[in-house]
Amino acid sequence: MTLEIPFHEWGSAETDAPGILLLQEIFGVSDYIKHRAADLHSLGYYVIAPEIYWRLDDTELDESAPDLMPRAMSIVQRVDWDQAVADAVAALEYLKARGRGTAVVGFCFGGGLGYNVAAVAAPDVLVSYYGSALPRLLDLRPQAASLHHFGNDDTFLDVDAIVPALRGAEVYRYDGAGHAFDNPLPMFHNADASALAWRRTEDFLARHLPTTRG
Repeated sequence: MTLEIPFHEWGSAETDAPGILLLQEIFGVSDYIKHRAADLHSLGYYVIAPEIYWRLDDTELDESAPDLMPRAMSIVQRVDWDQAVADAVAALEYLKARGRGTAVVGFCFGGGLGYNVAAVAAPDVLVSYYGSALPRLLDLRPQAASLHHFGNDDTFLDVDAIVPALRGAEVYRYDGAGHAFDNPLPMFHNADASALAWRRTEDFLARHLPTTRG
């Protein structure tokens, strides 16, 4: 099976490793997302990160620029959500065709996108970090073992309203952490929450989608 969408990969599709679909934040497939992909690959997974913005023009972002947030917001507002879901589902189907098991891992924009994908395409596992679109997706029911991370100081999401709707999911909340706390940019990062959430992510993946290294 081939995949039309441009994507980055870590490892080889020809291996026996389970596949992880890694879904970007609003900043695209940034150095941070690539770093997390490498972390997942080091655990024994084959990882792909599709360029969800590939249908748009003028999407280059400078993470050191003072206008990073407004520029990123202007880009994500041009995304056709249904098309983004369809593209991400196509990427997941590419992984599922390997027959090795699949997970979707997403951050912020990708966390919400991953939730939607898991509801319509049934990966084995979903890991969502503070999914930004969750408030309008809670009528959906992902068919996957699901893990969610939220910061208790998130000013973008009403976490108290979201969590009760995530029935059957494993949910963790982190005091002192805001939205996007795993992102290493100083405006977002909470080192303690990031480290603890990642350990929990590793454990969840090991339990629900084990690799030969487990």
